[in-house]
Amino acid sequence: STPFPSTTLFRSFRGAVPVMAADLATLPNTGILAQICGDAHVRNLGAYAAPDGRLVFDINDFDETCVAPFEWDLKRMATSLMLAGRQNGEKASGCREAVHVLALSYRRLAATLAQTPVVDLARYQVHRLERVTPVSEALQKAERETPLSTLHSLTESLKPGRRRFRNDPPLLTPLSPAKSRAVLASFAVYRSCLLPERRHFLDQYVPVDVAFKVVGTGSVGLRDYLVYLEGNGENDPLFLQIKEEPGSAYAPYLASQSGAGRAPAHQGQRAAEGQRAMQWQSDPFLGWTTIANRDYLVRQLNDHKASVDLDELRGVGLAEYAGVCGELLARGHARSGDVHLITGYLGAGSKEDRFDEALGSFAEAYADQTETDWRALVASRKPGSARAKAAASPKEK
Repeated sequence: STPFPSTTLFRSFRGAVPVMAADLATLPNTGILAQICGDAHVRNLGAYAAPDGRLVFDINDFDETCVAPFEWDLKRMATSLMLAGRQNGEKASGCREAVHVLALSYRRLAATLAQTPVVDLARYQVHRLERVTPVSEALQKAERETPLSTLHSLTESLKPGRRRFRNDPPLLTPLSPAKSRAVLASFAVYRSCLLPERRHFLDQYVPVDVAFKVVGTGSVGLRDYLVYLEGNGENDPLFLQIKEEPGSAYAPYLASQSGAGRAPAHQGQRAAEGQRAMQWQSDPFLGWTTIANRDYLVRQLNDHKASVDLDELRGVGLAEYAGVCGELLARGHARSGDVHLITGYLGAGSKEDRFDEALGSFAEAYADQTETDWRALVASRKPGSARAKAAASPKEK
């Protein structure tokens, strides 16, 4: 077989939401809709600071969020568990068991929430998180990711009491005054989408500098701005990320789904409202704006944020983390969809495992296809391959 860098395989899967969305759209679905994350995988859950200052662990990436069949989240998460396990040397039986844990924990919590008073469902917290090693490690990392640590990693001192963003092209580039003004002008729209008390707190911060930042795996090529603000002096920084939001990759396939496609026309608003719908607590500065006719999501940058290290998802840690993923997805779907329909479809008893088996079979097959596709891609770029030769040959005029 063709060797390939396994760490890049998972990154390829992370960046292939449009491919998976197209594949899922060709398959039968339940027709049971909820707000879905859309890019549910093991690294899109993480720790962050809640409005009350406590660290929470939840789904934390909503670039692809939309109203769609609930099982699409489970299929993507299950495949990611399978790929993460394989990358870490887990046996096929261990990877399959992790997917079964995902499905079982999802079914059980969904059944519980179907019997829970509505207000209690809205308040429901997933407990025992700190006892799950990968989650505990992420929470410990999040404690160190403070606004002050971001201040020292992203900015430099010009003189006492005056800082600005570092110039670290191409990853981080301070903007000119004219371009900075264009970004800051978008605060009027952003401010209007915040709750009144949160506008009051935002108004106590003064913008200091603006920079352009290159974003990660699934968002490369999109515009992303950072705004550095100060409140009560230099030791009270606030960093806001203004991130361009294109449409969800699932949007072209949802027109035929009754009740789907209810997302706002503004893509930043779609992402923010989807996040608020699924999360137990959300960033108090979460909002949206428009710059030069492009839609943007606005959120805090690195406010006690941290994700799970992929290397920790092995052995018992993989199965334990799969259980957490199942519970957090179940809570998110129950908050935003009809949990009674979901539970009625899935069943909740320990013997009602047909869905678990089906999900495991899908995850195994889709992980195989993902790996096959990646091997073909790597082989096509090797010296001597037909595609590599074509790319290297002179173009005809």
